[in-house]
Amino acid sequence: MRKHAPKAERSLRTDRLDADLVVVGGGMAGVCCAITAARAGVRVVLVQDRPVLGGNASSEVRLWVLGATAHMGNNNRWAREGGVLDELLVENLWRNPEGSPVIFDTILLERVVAETNVTLLLNTAVQEVRKQGDRIASVAAFCSQNSIRYELHAPLFCDASGDGIVGYLAGAPFRMGAEKADEFGEKFAPDPAEYGELLGHSIYFYSKDTGKPVTFVPPSYALKDIEAIPRFRQFNAQSHGCRLWWIEWGGRLDTVHDTEKIKWELWKVVYGVWNYIKNSGRFPEAANLTLEWVGLIPGKRESRRFEGPYMLIQQDIIEQRRHADVVAHGGWSIDLHPSDGIYSPKPGCSQWHSRGVYGIPYRCLYSRSVPNLFLAGRIISASHVAFGSTRVMATCAAAAQAVGMAASLCRRDGVLPAAISEPGRISRLQTALIESGQHIPGVQPGPTGLEASARVTASSSLKLAGLPADGPLILLTSSFAQMIPVPTGPVPKMTVYVHADRATTLRMELRETERPGNHVPDRTLAVREVPVPYGQNVPVRLDFGVSVASPRYVCLCAMKNPALALHGSEMRLTGVLALRHRYTQQPPGDIGVDTVEIWCPDRRPGGHNVALELDPALDVFGPENVINGIARPTVMPNAWVADPADPKPSLTLTWDTPQDISRIVLEFDTDFDHPMESVQYGHPERAIPFCVKRCRVLDEQGRVIWEQSDNHQTRNVLALATPLRTAKLTIELLETHGKTAPALFGVRCFGVAA
Repeated sequence: MRKHAPKAERSLRTDRLDADLVVVGGGMAGVCCAITAARAGVRVVLVQDRPVLGGNASSEVRLWVLGATAHMGNNNRWAREGGVLDELLVENLWRNPEGSPVIFDTILLERVVAETNVTLLLNTAVQEVRKQGDRIASVAAFCSQNSIRYELHAPLFCDASGDGIVGYLAGAPFRMGAEKADEFGEKFAPDPAEYGELLGHSIYFYSKDTGKPVTFVPPSYALKDIEAIPRFRQFNAQSHGCRLWWIEWGGRLDTVHDTEKIKWELWKVVYGVWNYIKNSGRFPEAANLTLEWVGLIPGKRESRRFEGPYMLIQQDIIEQRRHADVVAHGGWSIDLHPSDGIYSPKPGCSQWHSRGVYGIPYRCLYSRSVPNLFLAGRIISASHVAFGSTRVMATCAAAAQAVGMAASLCRRDGVLPAAISEPGRISRLQTALIESGQHIPGVQPGPTGLEASARVTASSSLKLAGLPADGPLILLTSSFAQMIPVPTGPVPKMTVYVHADRATTLRMELRETERPGNHVPDRTLAVREVPVPYGQNVPVRLDFGVSVASPRYVCLCAMKNPALALHGSEMRLTGVLALRHRYTQQPPGDIGVDTVEIWCPDRRPGGHNVALELDPALDVFGPENVINGIARPTVMPNAWVADPADPKPSLTLTWDTPQDISRIVLEFDTDFDHPMESVQYGHPERAIPFCVKRCRVLDEQGRVIWEQSDNHQTRNVLALATPLRTAKLTIELLETHGKTAPALFGVRCFGVAA
């Protein structure tokens, strides 16, 4: 029993927490930043003002995590973000292929609380920033659930809060709204009066079939005139959740301080839409549906954008400009929305794609005026137009991982964020990120560990002589392309098998990409017009007679002809992919965007390769690929792939003298082309077919030092309690999750100091 006598007033209990890095904001950016930093030895306090992690990806909002892959709807091949984000998405696929947002909540919480270097504060909102000179000394935050006021002290702070609460209170320069076209020469800059300057918020809802008729009585505040929404005819009984992203509003308001007003308008719309679906009489199929869930908070798109030493602009994205300090990549379209949202007569968005992924410079990730403040998430230093691409969650997370790793270098060297921009330190940051699984376009560090001095051999390597004709027919109702990795020199002769409904002509084009590292077939090397008689399985032999000056992907393109079909193959291979021409991006006038064809794969269980024969066979899957430092296909597959007939595929690293190895990293193929949307979409498998399921590592005496029987992750890290002294390591790949040849992207070995 505790009794408290009357007092004139009381103060909140105040707890002081000291850390190396305080991360404010527990969305995907804050989560990935905190985990990355913690694993690099940084003591982190992660502050989240909601009861769960994930931000817009959480069960409170339920938007899918997406980034450069863009639902496989662009020319960005093998572009899914790596590192911690990849780990989270792959784990979500394994546990949650149906896409339950509640299960995704548990995965994020589990991964954060597993890090002993992270102190997590949920339901805790930052209210105050204290500075010493131009630096942040501490932030104060209040937890509504335990009535504790926290004072959080650290030499470094990261604002990943979405609205930039720390940067705002610290006086850092920021922007809201759209820059005029002449400020940065951005031709896609919107007209403020006609289109508006800010993207609005959205609220999603779920429906459920109860198996019996359900009555819906709308609340009094529900929108009554559904025809006030110009696109009201697009509503139907099947669409819900993120697919109604265009239930958006608020871009004409202050998207920070008017959020509650925006939320109420969106609730009004959602309940009015559901009333229309249930009670208008136009949707009898909705009779048994009930409204299962409506978002309690809106999903925010845009508010403050803070200024760093560099501001990313439209030309950086469209021209894929190279930056020496690139630390992450993006690839979502430049995706701007009319500020009037659902009440606008304009299309819900204007999306324009670059030809491939673009780099995000480190200089966009820290404040230009508050020297110990990192920027992460949607508030990074970017113009309104560039923000249209960088704002999506997977891109935010990838850049935030760079912040987390940069914080570890700051801590190690006793420097502030700007110092990491120096040439020597930025290269160390890039290397550390790549070693942790991050993909950085254009940065190829090569081997960074003990593997650099090893001889690498394998029990076998695939020599690709073709793909068997054991799959379905591929109708040429649209043009179809097979991506083929070829080494320097003559392109092999090829044979495909054609089914013709009538005698006609097959047009085959051999194409490549104009820019190395991209994957759009936008440069024609040779054309063959081949007469094809009526019949099935007609062989068509092709000798294009061209050579390539460096290793690259070429595309064997069968152009549209509804009378023809190609024979497909059931064989799937790491780094080998087929594409279908979806449409051609044609911008209206000069808006600084390219006209470009969009070629995309079909999702599994579709997405079959073209059956073909190659002469000579391609030798591009050798064991040397595992130490080139690139853990995904880029200009080539970058993987060792075993011969499918090899009964026990193994790869061996041999050194001239024994090495002391404390850590081994194996990098497998979890299909970086697959978007792995976190919620709603659903996926056809729990584990990627290319991924190695069973493997083991042996020392030079043949002793098993590590064995994995049920792997589904991209990266496996073997941390040895006692360093292993050996002159030889053998990695055995015993089984994959699908009927695919075992493949390995990378092997990294680190000594005791690492």
